[in-house]
Amino acid sequence: MSLSNTQSSRRFTRQSNHRGRKVAAGLFVLQSLSQFAPSGHAQEAPAGNVKPGGVIRYGHFQEPPCLFGGWVQQWYLQRQYSDNLVARSEDGKFVPWLAESWTISDDKKVYTFEIKPNVKFTDGTPLDAQAVADNITGWLSNDPDLRNPTAAPYLSDSFESARAIAPLRLQVILKVPFQPLLNVLAQSSQGILSPSALKRGLAVNCENPVGSGPFIVDKWRHGREVTFRRNPDYNSAPATAKHQGPAYVDGISWKFLPDQTVRYGSLITGETDAIYDIPAIAWKDANSRFAVLRHLTGGTPLRLALYTARPPFDDVLVRKALAYSTDRKAAVDTSFLGSLPFEGNGALSQSSPEYLHELGRSYAYDIRKANQLLDQAGWTERNSNGVRIKNGNPLIVRISYSNAFLKPDGEQALQVIQQQARAAGFDVRLQPTNPADFFAGKNLGPDDYEVVLLYWVAPGAEIFRISWKPDQNGESNRFNPSRYQDLMLWDVIQKAEQDFNGADRTALYQQAERKIVDDAPVIGLTVLDVTLAIKPNLKDVWLDRGSVGEPVFYDAHFDDKK
Repeated sequence: MSLSNTQSSRRFTRQSNHRGRKVAAGLFVLQSLSQFAPSGHAQEAPAGNVKPGGVIRYGHFQEPPCLFGGWVQQWYLQRQYSDNLVARSEDGKFVPWLAESWTISDDKKVYTFEIKPNVKFTDGTPLDAQAVADNITGWLSNDPDLRNPTAAPYLSDSFESARAIAPLRLQVILKVPFQPLLNVLAQSSQGILSPSALKRGLAVNCENPVGSGPFIVDKWRHGREVTFRRNPDYNSAPATAKHQGPAYVDGISWKFLPDQTVRYGSLITGETDAIYDIPAIAWKDANSRFAVLRHLTGGTPLRLALYTARPPFDDVLVRKALAYSTDRKAAVDTSFLGSLPFEGNGALSQSSPEYLHELGRSYAYDIRKANQLLDQAGWTERNSNGVRIKNGNPLIVRISYSNAFLKPDGEQALQVIQQQARAAGFDVRLQPTNPADFFAGKNLGPDDYEVVLLYWVAPGAEIFRISWKPDQNGESNRFNPSRYQDLMLWDVIQKAEQDFNGADRTALYQQAERKIVDDAPVIGLTVLDVTLAIKPNLKDVWLDRGSVGEPVFYDAHFDDKK
């Protein structure tokens, strides 16, 4: 439940095992995008007489470099083999998982968790309070084998210690209150891993991580698939699950099928039972043939981050001119064939609870205004190609991006934006980079780009800490490619993080949201959605609402009658 609506000392206990989800009978047929609300719904109510067995053949988009980590593609995998301390339900309430209950001190600095008894990691190591404390401490350490690239930027300023004060009682102590703590703990990237296995080092654990979840990593065949087998001793499902005990299916064949045509075709031909990321061109067909699940992620949208530390985008007039010069809505609607919504709010995704809908209409296409702003900023001359010039320098905008963050349809949208911006005098140059090179920093140096295309998923506006923490003590925030620094904004964000009153916290986050949109260090494009198409005979797959809508196969089972 929302902490803002409860007393800090109230105890949170395990709720019903049933998810209380809305039911969709038969095929989940949807006519248009407007009918899609963010969804984590299972396909139908739990079967009363489930027949176990079978292996789910699942086709996924991208293969990560490690089976756990900070990239969402890793979160999808980790959700299958690890458990979290708490879970987040569809309505945003926090419910038990490995922690059966918890209390929060009056000063909001001490969280005490009661760990579920008799849980073991799949290597036999007991999952007790010390194991969880070791995980959390490792997340915030400087040890590359243990440091968590998602938890660390969230918690580094507030975390003081984690300790076992009894075999099954964990205490997390903070230096300052941090209201988003439970949100962070519910994300799959903070799944608890075996301390014994972690001692093997990152290289080994990337290949064969060990959790306590419903499935065990069997083998990673690079370039092909990860196979999971059922954990026969599983006894620690979250309160959001449909049942307790081991999974129904024998395992998962998690296939990497990066080509969207091949991936969707595999479902039609029967080579897979479910696929991720339905191609825009196949959207209507998928809804007529298969069960479809969809979740619009919170956090930041897919957006253009403008480098504000040097010309041309150190000038807010030029930043706004780029936004006005492009009909981004038309680019998204055309490229995604109406299957994905436009997002004009560069600060926050529309499924985030703090989202301000009026900001979604920010910087609507206005070429006249774009030209006026550029003239006002001193970019009054043009060369023979129509590109604006100031002090002898052409108005060149290099956009760095990777298909780690961009679907093929999104690349088409960028090409439309490239063409549109030329009318205002921008020379937009696209810099595509493969995921490995992109994560290694190619085209991301301070002199390599003017714009980076990216997103960061989260349940809501707590993502502002990641995006907008200013550089401190000579250390730059590598998650802020716009290099936008505003101490007043940062002060508002910190006040929001420490406020446990829901209405007051939302007001503070919305104040920050307006500031970000007004200063335009980022320009919204679209949202990240998670879509699954599922054969009718595979039942009770659902999407996790904890943060990124990961596919959950724990409750899934085959219905041979279909």
